[in-house]
Amino acid sequence: MARMHSGAHGKSGSKTPVKRIPSWAPFKEKEVEKLIVKYSKAGKSSSEIGMILRDSYGIHSIKALTGKKLSAILEENKVGKKLPDDLISLIKKMIFIKQHLEKNNLDETANRGLILTQSKIFRLVNYYKKKKKLPADWELDTDRLKIYIE
Repeated sequence: MARMHSGAHGKSGSKTPVKRIPSWAPFKEKEVEKLIVKYSKAGKSSSEIGMILRDSYGIHSIKALTGKKLSAILEENKVGKKLPDDLISLIKKMIFIKQHLEKNNLDETANRGLILTQSKIFRLVNYYKKKKKLPADWELDTDRLKIYIE
């Protein structure tokens, strides 16, 4: 698939892990859910939780083990965040670019990066509004970006 803001084509995606649970799997469904809730309450994002479970606990697929996605488990236990993780990371990137532009106001490359990042955010917001993960009247307040991160 082509990159979003360039003509380059990236590498194809990785292969998905095997969907069956091996007999030697060290954790059961309830234990995994407890781990997910524990790390979420500790302030970890869903991507960080997935990496911790993969690297430290040897859990290769949460969905194969529990039958539910990580975000569904977080919603069931009411520990999910108000905004999706990908949107939060793009907002953080936008904050960093704006801070850079305050110090270096003639940096046209950073200015273009800001425009491209805003474009990605607005497209992602439209997608989440269609999927009803964000309210229909939700708008990004570019003057007060730090309130979204907290």
